[in-house]
Parts: sequence; structure tokens; C-alpha cells
Amino acid sequence: MGTEVITVPDLGGAEEVEVIEISVTVGDQVEADQTLLVLESDKAMMEIPAPCAGKVLKVFVKEEDKIEKEGDPLVEIEVLASDGSGDDAGAASSASGGDEEPAGAPADEPVSGAAKADPQARAVEKMTGSTDTQAVVKESPVARQAVQASDERSKQDAVIDESSKSEGEVYAGPAVRQLARELGVSLAGISGSGPRGRVLKEDVQGYVKQALQHQSRAGAAITTGAGIPPIPETDFSQFGEVEQVKLSRIARLTAANMHRSWLNVPHVTQFDDADISDLESFRKLLTREGEARGVKMTPVPILLKACALALRRHPMLNCSLLNDGEHVIQKHYYHIGMAVDTPRGLLVPVIRDVDKKGLWQLAEEVAVMAAKARDGKLAPNEMQGASFTVSSLGAVGGTGFTPIINTPEVAILGVSKAQVQPVWNGNEFVPRTLLPLSLSYDHKVVNGGDAGRFLTELVTLLGDIRRLSL
Repeated sequence: MGTEVITVPDLGGAEEVEVIEISVTVGDQVEADQTLLVLESDKAMMEIPAPCAGKVLKVFVKEEDKIEKEGDPLVEIEVLASDGSGDDAGAASSASGGDEEPAGAPADEPVSGAAKADPQARAVEKMTGSTDTQAVVKESPVARQAVQASDERSKQDAVIDESSKSEGEVYAGPAVRQLARELGVSLAGISGSGPRGRVLKEDVQGYVKQALQHQSRAGAAITTGAGIPPIPETDFSQFGEVEQVKLSRIARLTAANMHRSWLNVPHVTQFDDADISDLESFRKLLTREGEARGVKMTPVPILLKACALALRRHPMLNCSLLNDGEHVIQKHYYHIGMAVDTPRGLLVPVIRDVDKKGLWQLAEEVAVMAAKARDGKLAPNEMQGASFTVSSLGAVGGTGFTPIINTPEVAILGVSKAQVQPVWNGNEFVPRTLLPLSLSYDHKVVNGGDAGRFLTELVTLLGDIRRLSL
């Protein structure tokens, strides 16, 4: 008989995960594979199960804790003997240590003595990394603004009695400190809402938002960021009954990603209709074979396959632009993201190596990934690495839409609902099934000719799926 510590698993490249649910308490008896707690990354939830039956001796984390390091301890379990007995004394001893500092908490970053003594120097150092205040302020308008902001905060400190708190005394992780440096704010004036007063990213963002609103109300010019004026707040309760509902983490992250993409990428959208009459006839012929295989052939696998071939022939849509604005990364793999509407928000599982797989293999993988997305069981690595994305609203309806690019990709395909329409064949109007397509692309990388040729190629492939084998 012994103990086992369950640790943070591979985060799959995520910067941090949040503890959103703890299902056990100290002293609970758990069975093997029973859920102990649930972690949530930017795009996925991870249930952490008990590896064996036992008694919970210690829980190292609390709900809403942010975890940034793989291998940190989460729960300690006393492994029960085959007769179900355990060591109660050991459990009591472990439980008594519940107030210890959570393992793996990031260490505070040191700051220079000059930065601690002088708030102006601190602001400059946070913006530039230099302690030579006068030289940096003289050369950098951004640094001058940081000094001005620091002066304003110093005046506010006299009111809120925060002047005695130094930067080094603030409890915050490296990621939060980096964000504060990028925004040019001092952590010393920010109240932390995390466990034990820890300053979170949301606290820094809320502080900056409040400061901008204060400047706007005071009539000061907003010179930082993109200079976009905020939308005035409205008291909707004056019009009727209201309820304030907090967005889910995924919804908040999706909104932030879409906003960032919209501000940084010059979007252009081109439209076309693909005649999929023959494709639909072919699909219906596969119904009986699909039943035998236990998988349904939907239009999505065929669409993904056609996109992969079109991307191979028009590689500019399979790139990513580097931050220097002078180079692109040309990708020689064809991993395609597939947007899935779920109760928790929009998730985008990635189907890898689409160009190398057959339609039945793609159909099975699409079905599995869509089910995992709806059940909230996608792993972080199953939503990474896409070079192109397909967003389909065909099941919902509509005749077209302009999808926002999932940066750092440079293009995304929107698919709307197919409809039977009359088409002139040169002699008469005949009924044909048309599929509306809308291609949004980054005009910094993809020009209209590239996009037009790609979309024409895609329409041709969908109109005659025999070309998929060429």
C-alpha cells in the first residue's frame, strides 16, 4: 500500500489551463477512472481521472487556479489494498497540509532597485527593459506615455493607499508580468482576484480598460493601442427585465481571436456556386456501403478532399505570414480545420494529411472528431496545426456569409446551404443543386487572382468529383 500523486498532463502546447471543477474532497473514496477534476485550456476540457481506487489525501489546487507547468501535482491518493483498507492516519496527516502553497506556482520576477524606488523608472523599465529613464524617455514617445501614466497612478495611489506596495511584492506569474509590460502598466496598482490575491491576466486587462474609460470620460485623447473609441455602456434595465450572463471561457477566447484577426488582417471575400448535382447522386449511391461500414458519407469529407487538392495546386493559400512582413512560411502539409458548432461554443478540430487519405477514412475521422467536439473531449493537439479552415453553415441555412480568417492561416472557406435552382444549359433551364461558397483571404498574402483561381479550381473539383483521382 502506498500513495500516488496525479500531476498535470501534457498541455499540448497550451500556455496555461484553468481548474474549472474539482469533483472530490479530502477523505473521499474514489474508484479507478473516476473524474477527480476538470481542466480547461483555450479550446478544450480535460477530465483528470483517478488511475486507481483509493482515498483522496490532498488536493493541491483550487477552482479557477491557472496552471502553466506540466507535471505540477493536482491530487494525492492513497492506493487502497485489495481488501479496500487504507491508512486513515496517513490521510489525516496529509489533509492537515491543505493550506500550503500550491506546487509549481511561478516565481516572482525581480526588478531593479531603481525601479522599486522610482515609479517613473519602473514604468520605463517595464516598457523598455532599461533603467536609464531620462535617455529612454527622451527617445521614446511610448516611454514618455508610460511615465505620464505612472505619474497619474502615483496621484491615485495617495487616495487608495497603494504607494507602499512595490512591484516585487506583487503575486503574479511570468505571463501576467509580460502582459503588464506590453501594456505599459504597473502591477503594484492592480488588485489581484486570484487565489491569495494573485494578479491574473483578467485583472490587468480590466485595469487597462478602466483606465481608458476614465481618460475618455475626462476628455483626454486616447493615444495607445489602435485608438478605437469604446462603445458607450447602456443601462438596458431601463427598457425591461434583463439578466447578466457571463460568457464561457471558449466564447471569450473566440471573441478575442476573431477581434484580433479582424483588426490585423485586411479581409477580402469572394463568392461562387459549385454545381454538386453529380456529387449528390454519387453520395446517394454510397448509402448502402456506408451502412455496411458503419459510417455515413456526408459532403464534408468530399469537400475537405477537394480543398486539399486545390491548396496543393494553389500554394499561396497554404502559407502563413511572418511578423517581419517580408517572409511567409510555405506549408507542405494539408491539415484542414473543421469548424463545429457545439453547446460550449465554436470548436475547430483539425483533420490531418487530408491529401493522403481516402474518402471513407476521412468520413470516419470527421464523424469521430465532430462527436468529440460536441462532447467536449477534444485534446489540445487535436485543434492545432491547421493550414486552412472550412466553416459550414449548410445545416443551419443561409445563402452566404463572410467568415473571419483563423489567423495565422491566410484563408478560410465558408459553405452555405445547397439549394436546387434553375440553370441555363444553352438550350433550356434545368434543375441543378448549387452549393454557395465564400472564400475569405488575407490580402497581405493572397491577391485576387490567387483566390479566384483557387475558388474556380475548387468549384471544378466539386462539379466533377472524378477529378479528385487525377
